[in-house]
Amino acid sequence: MSEAGIYGVDMYRIVTFNANGIRSAADKGFFRWFAEQNADCLCVQELKAHEADIPAALRELPGYYGYFHCAEKKGYSGCGLWTKVKPLAVRTGFGVEEFDREGRYVEADFGHLVVISCYFPSGSSSEERQAAKFRFLDVFLPHLEALRASGKEIVLCGDVNIAHKEIDLKNWKGNLKNSGFLPEERQWLTQLFEGDRWVDVFRKLDPRPERYTWWSQRGQARAKNVGWRIDYQIATPGLAARAKATDIYAAEKFSDHAPLTVDYDLGDSHHGA
Repeated sequence: MSEAGIYGVDMYRIVTFNANGIRSAADKGFFRWFAEQNADCLCVQELKAHEADIPAALRELPGYYGYFHCAEKKGYSGCGLWTKVKPLAVRTGFGVEEFDREGRYVEADFGHLVVISCYFPSGSSSEERQAAKFRFLDVFLPHLEALRASGKEIVLCGDVNIAHKEIDLKNWKGNLKNSGFLPEERQWLTQLFEGDRWVDVFRKLDPRPERYTWWSQRGQARAKNVGWRIDYQIATPGLAARAKATDIYAAEKFSDHAPLTVDYDLGDSHHGA
């Protein structure tokens, strides 16, 4: 196997999941479920814990190397990335202080493959947070484009807090003026995906409606499947072409989000030994 031992594996499985508190999700059985998935990489958002407060059994998940980017503020945001193969390099934060303080970005570089766990800001709580979300989008796009220009295959995993198209949320008409489905937010994703620069991997593999990853805690949203698809694996075209299967696991409730899994066939890769 080449590089950091990634290429050459027949199937490389990535799970991404917004835990809405890693300790809470663990108590609800997430890591029991995850242990059965035989995943190569796990990206988690909204840890809501400082690294020292993450139980050692989760921080040092058996068989995995774990890396974390936690917010300065207690009980807020935070991203984690666990991988079976040790990366060649790990980066936490993407170089913009306002957002790096909030613990939103872990990047694992395996050589020709880069996996990112990222938590985009939510703008739903106030106008100020929506303004921060727009600032994030403005600075994050050039960062992604610079990464893509490196020529590596990249997959961005995480809670983007934006539903792209009408198919991606149940009540699209009622949310046209709400954070997460604003025209400017949707256009940001359209811009990202146009010209075959980046690919929405789940949607490439699964064109069906009513496939959601998040449900409001209010009312019976989850029971009635009144949801949004706001969690993504977004990949460069070469890697997206290797995506073979995907699933959203909503049978158990580990948080207000559901884990999203994608399998990539990295066998017989053209990347050098």
